[in-house]
Amino acid sequence: MLKRFTALLLLVALVSANFSRYFVYAGFELNKKYIAANLCENLDKPWMHCNGHCYFMKKVKAAQDTEKNESRQAQKNLFQEVFYGSATTITFHTKLLNTISTPYNSPLAVAFSGAVFRPPQLG
Repeated sequence: MLKRFTALLLLVALVSANFSRYFVYAGFELNKKYIAANLCENLDKPWMHCNGHCYFMKKVKAAQDTEKNESRQAQKNLFQEVFYGSATTITFHTKLLNTISTPYNSPLAVAFSGAVFRPPQLG
């Protein structure tokens, strides 16, 4: 039971990190009236018909910025510096590398006939 709960919790954390813009949009749609009445930056300009979209766009931009920063941080964490400290000498044992020499029997020479290999004639 604990393993399932842990797996579910990690899955929700992974989905929420990757789909944060959609959660911002869902929160905006659910609280549209409250945002338009209280949090909108253009309350003094009713002719703009903003209805809280300015607040929504600000939140979407903030979510995108945090997502970019997280991806940059993940890329920095992937970078690893490699340091090779000691020199290793490689020795080859010649007894293991002896080659077997076999006589080469060349195949019978085939007479080359230039008549067979002609390009097609046009016209």
